[in-house]
Amino acid sequence: MLTIEWLNSESQISQDLWDICFPAPYEGQWWYRSLECSHLEKQFTFTYGLVSLNGAPIAIAPAFIMDVPIELVIPPLILPIVLIIGKVIPSFLYQRTFFIGSVCSDEGRIGINPKILTNNTVTQDEIFLCIEEAAEKQAGKYNAPMLVWKDSPDTFNKTLTNLSKTKGLFPLVSFPSALVTLQGNNSNDYFSSLKTSRRYQLRKKLKKAILAPLEVSIVHLPDNQTIHHLYRLFLKTYLKGKTKFEELTPEFFEFISREKEAHFIILRHQASLEIVAFVLCFNLKDHVINKFIGIDYDAPRDWFLYFRLWIEIVNWSYKIGAKTIQSGQTAYTAKIETGHQLIPLTNFCKHRNGLMHKIYKKVASLVNWDTLDQDLAIYLKAYPEEKPNIYLSNEQES
Repeated sequence: MLTIEWLNSESQISQDLWDICFPAPYEGQWWYRSLECSHLEKQFTFTYGLVSLNGAPIAIAPAFIMDVPIELVIPPLILPIVLIIGKVIPSFLYQRTFFIGSVCSDEGRIGINPKILTNNTVTQDEIFLCIEEAAEKQAGKYNAPMLVWKDSPDTFNKTLTNLSKTKGLFPLVSFPSALVTLQGNNSNDYFSSLKTSRRYQLRKKLKKAILAPLEVSIVHLPDNQTIHHLYRLFLKTYLKGKTKFEELTPEFFEFISREKEAHFIILRHQASLEIVAFVLCFNLKDHVINKFIGIDYDAPRDWFLYFRLWIEIVNWSYKIGAKTIQSGQTAYTAKIETGHQLIPLTNFCKHRNGLMHKIYKKVASLVNWDTLDQDLAIYLKAYPEEKPNIYLSNEQES
């Protein structure tokens, strides 16, 4: 009943199916189109699993292949041991991986026509099993011994946990996403929703930030010169960051700016009109995705550019009627200060080699928020009850 075909471009799948399977608030065909045009082929190979039921397409499974530095997920305490292993087995340090999910997206979304599930024609478990079995074969063609369902949200965890029992996957805690639910109708309501201590600290910073000689603009379709400046700022921020998964190109900013969902919030110096900070946001009906930021770190620190950008995101989100703002992974200290809720995400993994599978599985059992990120470690000391589960029972582990 179920079959899957692997395609090399989003354009090989009909726009109607993309719209059905990836409606707002999810990144749709426009997102994958921009990625494909961005000259990222040295980092990733894109592919798409088109799932059909009795010959009729019903689901899309975006995927990509990447050589992943293992140090991205290794706890610092055992990293020296891993480096020693890497001297004997160099390939251990860069694991060629077949990811089911999307580059740069917080959540690994599998798009399924909801009518198929509503009519009980086929179950989500059956669709995921079809994808898993086909992905294992496809990973072999790409010489990728590791298979990963990337950044699975809660809505998929039950299905993937069931799949783990039959297909031998193991869970690996991932960097959480961050979400703010907007209360009321304006930024005053947002401030009221914050804890007293956070509200006080944020207002204190914004009081200074608002005095900075800056002007704000919301730009769609920036000109080429502006895109060049935005990319330069993005690269500064990217290089400063501790965790690096993908490096975007100037072409990405050029192509994404053409999509109707994309808007740039830009801060310029009033006198020179030089861009000192920006953030790229996607307008997805009642949901805003705040993704990719650039900051001039030579600007005075008391301009608090990150927090100035953040309040402009809030103001714009209220203006367009959004109810939630998703701010992505990493830089958690600032996100916690601004009232974000951390949303657990989990990778589900399988290595083709039995011995390596056991090693990676053992390493994965040692990974948690506090080993992934120093900011998260500090956060968990204050709120230990928010430490995520690894979605695997003791029976499965044994």
